[in-house]
Amino acid sequence: MSNDNTDSDDAVLDTVAVLGDPVRRKLYRVVAAGPGAVGRDAAAAAAGVSRSLAAFHLDRLVEAGLLTVTYQRLSGRSGPGAGRPAKLYQRAPGERELSLPPRSYDSVARLLADVVERAGLDRELQSAAREAGAALAAEPAGSCRADPEAELRERGYEPYWDQAVLRLHNCPFRSLAEEFPALICGMNLALIEGLLPGRADGEGWTATLDPLPVPDGCCVALAPKGEI
Repeated sequence: MSNDNTDSDDAVLDTVAVLGDPVRRKLYRVVAAGPGAVGRDAAAAAAGVSRSLAAFHLDRLVEAGLLTVTYQRLSGRSGPGAGRPAKLYQRAPGERELSLPPRSYDSVARLLADVVERAGLDRELQSAAREAGAALAAEPAGSCRADPEAELRERGYEPYWDQAVLRLHNCPFRSLAEEFPALICGMNLALIEGLLPGRADGEGWTATLDPLPVPDGCCVALAPKGEI
């Protein structure tokens, strides 16, 4: 392994090690779970810790590059007497990966995606994705079939409700979707469409392409039929 790779792996290890503390890990999940910025009071309440302890761990996550900070007056007031802006936290953009021993699955995925796109095999890929989604839905999900929201959360999509629409805060295929957007977003939609019928009440849901205008947001949105 080259020195550059070693330094990169060490940096990722140092970052991941920050999440070794259970309170810090819980706070990171609280902030990362939604699309908006989270204040210290809200994060502390959600994690069940004091505000001062939450502030300490949140700032440590900022130092590690896992969260970013923004400032906003939560009252909506401005000018003299409006008070100081609150310190808010959001998940930092970017990915951190580590494989021991080193692997390069992304390189293979990009090569395969390039071949599929050049050959015009979009429909074949979407058909395979629907079959894969149906196969995933056939897997056991505890004592009963999970509902679509629980299933998508389990698979890393980080769903949240935007009024009547279930949006997906995270795209598990982000790096590929940036390079092959039409191909990967179409595959992703087909995968979720295949997954829905096999889950509790899944037949009553509709999935559609409606990309979130945020760096890590997913291209698919879901809702009960008739809502979108």
